[in-house]
Amino acid sequence: MTRIDMARTNKLGYAAVLGMEAYSRKSVEPRLYELIKLRASILNGCGFCVDMHATEGAKRGIPQRTLHAVGAWQHAKGFFDARELAALALTDAVTQLGPETVTDEIWNTAAQHFDDGELGGLVMAICTINVWNRIAIATEMAPPIDDKHPIV
Repeated sequence: MTRIDMARTNKLGYAAVLGMEAYSRKSVEPRLYELIKLRASILNGCGFCVDMHATEGAKRGIPQRTLHAVGAWQHAKGFFDARELAALALTDAVTQLGPETVTDEIWNTAAQHFDDGELGGLVMAICTINVWNRIAIATEMAPPIDDKHPIV
């Protein structure tokens, strides 16, 4: 059971995150955005968000095998184009922040595929899903399993 409903208890803060989400959704192409959200959610161990973004990715037409490959994209590169690989590497680096994570090599590879505005959009998208993951984990949100959301 969820600890608190942030949309109810912290309306202004929640609205700010929704604003980040709206910006990010407009700034990054839909398939790439779903891959980024799924990858960060896997890294963060957010079951609610992994379920949501794998489900949403499938609804958006991303093949199941590609969605499964997101978890080990470094060893399943045939499922992704060069832009997606660069974005997934950047997602890993930004999500797992540390002194040697967002290296020049990772950044420069991404910059070969995305202009400055697109790179900014990617960073905002990665940051946004990381915020959602932290909200979901802290409040113990669980994937819905019911008649409307069956395990098939």
